[in-house]
Amino acid sequence: MLVSSGHSEQLRGEFGRYLRDYRIECAESGVGAIVLLGSLVGDGVPVAQIVVESELPDMSVFEALSTFRSIVPTAKRVVIISWENFGTHIEMLRPALAKGKFDTFLLMPRGARDEEFHYAITEMLSDWGATVATPVVDSVRVISDSSSALTLGIRDLLDRMGMPNRMYSSDSVEGQAALALYDSGGAPVRFPLVQSMAPKLRNRVISPGTPRDVSALIFGRPSDVDEDEVVDLAIVGAGPAGLAAAVYGASEGLSTVVLESDVVGGQAGTSSMIRNYLGFPRGISGMRLAQRARTQATRFGARFYSGWPVDELRLGVDDAPHRLCTEGGDVLARSVLIASGVAYRRLGVESLESLVGSGVNYGAGMSAAREMDGRDVFVVGGGNSAGQAAIHLARFARSVTILIRRSDLTETMSQYLIGEIAYHPRIDVRGTTEVIDGGGDGQLEWLELCDTVTRASERVSAGGLFLLIGAEPHCDWLPDTIALDDRGFVLTGRDVPKDQWPGELPPPNLATSVAGVFAAGDIRAQSMKRVAASSGEGASAVPMVHAWLAARRTASAES
Repeated sequence: MLVSSGHSEQLRGEFGRYLRDYRIECAESGVGAIVLLGSLVGDGVPVAQIVVESELPDMSVFEALSTFRSIVPTAKRVVIISWENFGTHIEMLRPALAKGKFDTFLLMPRGARDEEFHYAITEMLSDWGATVATPVVDSVRVISDSSSALTLGIRDLLDRMGMPNRMYSSDSVEGQAALALYDSGGAPVRFPLVQSMAPKLRNRVISPGTPRDVSALIFGRPSDVDEDEVVDLAIVGAGPAGLAAAVYGASEGLSTVVLESDVVGGQAGTSSMIRNYLGFPRGISGMRLAQRARTQATRFGARFYSGWPVDELRLGVDDAPHRLCTEGGDVLARSVLIASGVAYRRLGVESLESLVGSGVNYGAGMSAAREMDGRDVFVVGGGNSAGQAAIHLARFARSVTILIRRSDLTETMSQYLIGEIAYHPRIDVRGTTEVIDGGGDGQLEWLELCDTVTRASERVSAGGLFLLIGAEPHCDWLPDTIALDDRGFVLTGRDVPKDQWPGELPPPNLATSVAGVFAAGDIRAQSMKRVAASSGEGASAVPMVHAWLAARRTASAES
């Protein structure tokens, strides 16, 4: 929807390139736009984007934007500034942008093929298509007659892979076609079924027991690596640190394999919108950042295997390679980078653990967010991930309440998110509060909240609970010779106890207590838990790997 009084024809012409895929509607005033928007919503027309000029004849642009969001909270909101108003309007708009009143501002297009303008427009449309719209083209089909926990888990995995997917009932045309291809071996069909629409896999339909089975269908297994091949660098974990190491390692000629227990992107990949990452002024979702990095690393030759946690690291002895053991096969490597990140800490309330996937979620799953339409939702956590999740959930939910044990968010969340949350009419913050119970008949229906100061409790209705409550390392697959701190994080560099140094000098900055094994990102003790910091550590580990491999070659030649 285009809203402009002085440049409506110019904008209509510019947006003509989208007419094949989108319906374009125009209004010349704020009131006219509100009436038109209400009519579109009443007719069930999904509104992808609202483009409004920074000056309207009948109301302030901020009043109009606030009303637009109340009518269609999922639509992307773009403010267009005419060239003659840029100097005065930019200062007026900047604080509002910081509070999330709209998604971005752009200068009025300057004529044919103003691709910088259209790059921003299509970026917004792409984000809307990935997080809100039902995919028009599906890369993967999920056949199921109910939204079971497994079905939602599979769809969340596909969303985080960046693979458009749709769910079809078993009696639909698509469902019947998948059933005709599925070989159950005479056993009753167990739903959900999953069918990849990739040409080489289109005739293959599986009945996955876990989301990992879907990863194996699409990306293969570690056993696909020749059992006699020894790679230069094996990376455990495909979060920002692992992805950066894969890009730099593979681009510099190292044969590189990445093993990821869940989905490429790790915990960062669940973030709906990262707005403070260098180089993305309009923000970027964790999924898109991760998939772009995977594509970049793949271009240089890195190989990825998702859904395969490493069960054991067997250290090489006397120049033998290290062995990474998974259920899907082993990988031999001359050097290893531990970049497995951390997992969200469990809440520890048994009644709610039984409802995970049925209204209770660890992390901020995209598919689960869409299921929250019209519900009252609670987010537990005070970090940036929790703030990003709350803002994204507010596009769908009737209300979102952030629950934290501290009195406020100032010590744990970035200021830009605090400001946006404070402005948002659907989001509240409830301090000094913890969840002590909850339940429902097969689906979350209520929570019991407790004040951490007075210990007074209250039962509230709840349609969704999203838990983002801190970091917990999982290093039980590492050998005892790799030094950990008291919390279970990997020690590197001078933090390694002196009696565990591999030589007379401390290990290099990102090296562990075992020669040839490095660590980067959130799994490393004393690391900064930020996407940019993890990416930097992953990139910085690669020169150390090169130095280690060179020293090993020299030692081998001398012997």
